[in-house]
Amino acid sequence: MPLPFLTADRAFDEAADDRALPFDDRDQWRRPYRPGPWRVGAAALVLLLASYVLFAAVIIALTGTMAAAAVCLGGALLVILCALRLLRVGVWVSATGLRRVSFLRTSTAPWEQVAAVRTVQQPVRWLGLPRTVQGQALVLVRRDRAPDALVPLLTTHGADFLARMEAFDRAADAVEVWADEYRRS
Repeated sequence: MPLPFLTADRAFDEAADDRALPFDDRDQWRRPYRPGPWRVGAAALVLLLASYVLFAAVIIALTGTMAAAAVCLGGALLVILCALRLLRVGVWVSATGLRRVSFLRTSTAPWEQVAAVRTVQQPVRWLGLPRTVQGQALVLVRRDRAPDALVPLLTTHGADFLARMEAFDRAADAVEVWADEYRRS
């Protein structure tokens, strides 16, 4: 079974020719980096919780009423959907534009609206919590918004890049290359 998110970093590292973007199908949305260990670990724990809820649904179905088992099964499916959404969170790029996927919302900026994508030093949230620490962020500057309305796309202290500075630099460079390539055209 192919796992395309495992080959995202490798595709940029092994680009033998002079192409900046080593993908043939640029119309497909892709995340130019791997999900981080904190994100994958949290999703694994949520799926572990879902397995317990599914086991409880089986026990309830065998000993109790089917209505209670159906409610328990519905709760397990909701927990599984939350784990899958947690794995999809991040920045996705294609020839169409730049997409920022959060847990509850997805926003897409066409390349025509992107003024710049750059790395800045600023206070960033630690694992998405209210506590802020000094770190780096990859920010999106849009043409249709005020210059002070910078949208942070990736941070060094997020679930994908905590204690992985090289991975953050590689991902930021990849997103900047996509932005440079498509803002020019």
